[in-house]
Amino acid sequence: MSVKSLPLTTSHQGADVPHSPEAKGNYAFISLGCPKNTVDSERMLGKLAQDGYTFQNGADGADVVIVNTCGFIEPARQESLAVIREMLALKAAGKVGSVVVAGCMAERQREVLLEQVPEVDQIVGVFGREEIVDVVDRATSPRRKQGSQEQGELAYEQKSLFRPAPVRALEDTARLRITPQHFAYLKISEGCDRLCTYCAIPKMRGKHVTKPIEEVIREANELAADGVRELIIVAQDTTYYGMDLYGRTRLPELLRELNHVEGIEWIRTLYAYPEHISDDLIETFAGAKKIIPYLDMPLQHINDRVLKRMIRRVDRAATESLLHRLRAKWPDLAIRTTFITGFPGETDAEFEELKQFVADFKFERAGVFPYSLEPGTPAEKLDGHMPEDVKQARVAAIMEVQQQVAFGWAESQVGKEHPILIDAPDPEFASHFRGRTYADSPEIDCEVRVKGKNLKSGDFVKAKITAADGYDLAAKAVGKPW
Repeated sequence: MSVKSLPLTTSHQGADVPHSPEAKGNYAFISLGCPKNTVDSERMLGKLAQDGYTFQNGADGADVVIVNTCGFIEPARQESLAVIREMLALKAAGKVGSVVVAGCMAERQREVLLEQVPEVDQIVGVFGREEIVDVVDRATSPRRKQGSQEQGELAYEQKSLFRPAPVRALEDTARLRITPQHFAYLKISEGCDRLCTYCAIPKMRGKHVTKPIEEVIREANELAADGVRELIIVAQDTTYYGMDLYGRTRLPELLRELNHVEGIEWIRTLYAYPEHISDDLIETFAGAKKIIPYLDMPLQHINDRVLKRMIRRVDRAATESLLHRLRAKWPDLAIRTTFITGFPGETDAEFEELKQFVADFKFERAGVFPYSLEPGTPAEKLDGHMPEDVKQARVAAIMEVQQQVAFGWAESQVGKEHPILIDAPDPEFASHFRGRTYADSPEIDCEVRVKGKNLKSGDFVKAKITAADGYDLAAKAVGKPW
């Protein structure tokens, strides 16, 4: 549920992205939201590059700016709207030619966008991304722009493109990536079949559709050939992978295949729904050499009544059993999870149960978020909605508990040696670099400040942890980079 924005930059050219011999205009790109949206952005960037559009760093002077929006919760939509308005202000000042809005907010609230920001030139939904070149062509067409100026804002049909959710997963090859070269997100499915009462993702992303194993492996090989060393598996629900296409979950087989992809050294799994984490999957997690001991598994709550109102299809007993099995089978496992406080009807006692659970199970990484009322979701009609200040106070109370857990874990690492993946030079200190342990996913988790020589982004280096600084760590390189 985090809101993340990526800068107006690309790190490098993705593998096998041919360019059109016919040069077109310059464009800037802003990607908001989750890693799944990042993959969509990279696919659109790749298609624009193939057609001859030239990416530029920064919006000022661009012929067109594309904003790939997030529509998950209200704060994300407000951020998206603020960015759109910022780009429209540049357009009004003559510094930007056109503005195109894409992605989840466009999919979910197209009418709202047309009403609140009618100056937008084109709007394209999530599943129209494959036609982004046509959309940008229309947005930058001199005749269309002149027609818009003479006749007022274009009609809805003329300035929007939406497609139904696909019956098979979209292809994500030939991406122009905006992550650093050494890590990439690999989307293995699209959409979600869950009926969680608080969530609007199925309304934006459609039903779950699995990407065939052979296609996933082909994409993984392409990413490895482009210098990727850490592969981060994403989907709306990674553990449901294969159910629609193969009639059963096949994440274990997929992970075992990915374990053999040459060039990849770390495989990290995000968005694992607890219901389908089987013993076979746990054995695969623990037994595959390249799968690092990190699992992102959103739990959302622990009280049985609240879980039932959320329609999470798990209860406390099943959750605790799963956690114990994971810890027993997978040494050094770091678990990242998320919780929602202030869900409609959550009593004081149920909240205290959740807080005690967080204290007892000592999750290495956790995020806590206040319940966000999403129009059109079943939870909107539940009784017991509570004031925002109560929800926020409950977030703060659990985060205070979690902070002590996380600080304790960081202190326990002092004196240990870990492989560290170097992300970038440290901008504050010479001969220092920013990196991550296996327990840290990029963008959302912690960092390690490594003192060393001759290191560069994408290197692995053995380092000894010398100090803990709150959530983060300091370390000294004790081995050569590889």
